[in-house]
Amino acid sequence: MGKTEIVIHEDETGRLDVILSKRLNLTRSFAQQIIDNGNVTASGRILKKNYRPAAGESVFVVVPEPKPLEVKAQDIPLDIVYEDEHVIVINKRKGMVVHPACGNWDGTLVNALLNHCGDGLSGINGMLRPGIVHRLDKDTSGLMIAAKTDPAHRILARQIKEKSIHREYHAVVIGNLGQDSDVIDAPI
Repeated sequence: MGKTEIVIHEDETGRLDVILSKRLNLTRSFAQQIIDNGNVTASGRILKKNYRPAAGESVFVVVPEPKPLEVKAQDIPLDIVYEDEHVIVINKRKGMVVHPACGNWDGTLVNALLNHCGDGLSGINGMLRPGIVHRLDKDTSGLMIAAKTDPAHRILARQIKEKSIHREYHAVVIGNLGQDSDVIDAPI
């Protein structure tokens, strides 16, 4: 893509990464990646993600073309709980890594989703995490939602950020804890 000029509006205050994610319909992490790669400038200088532009300031952004997907589809069974043209809900099994990363380049949920959905996954999170809106640790089982379209991905990411989606975790504990039940209400 070419260079895009963005003129900061009066009501746009705060960090550059937040402003760009809203103005360009990008996830905040992708906006940060663009900034960290030196693709955002103003007055000839490369900006940082925590830069706070002034109203009326021109910011120039180069959004890179999407890289071709290098992750291979693999025929891995999925426990599909729900699916439509926008999203797919999977019951992720314990032991499955969500997206490829160092040490786990295959056998992941992404590999299985690519096999099941083909090109029908959101491209917002790039080639290694297509459709992935959130994750669960390798040794955690549970429901995961993946986006099949970019608009669905943006909506889900916003709902997670705003905490308008409720997530609940249950744990099996071995040993004597001193009570029959308890609630942990804290970031873990």
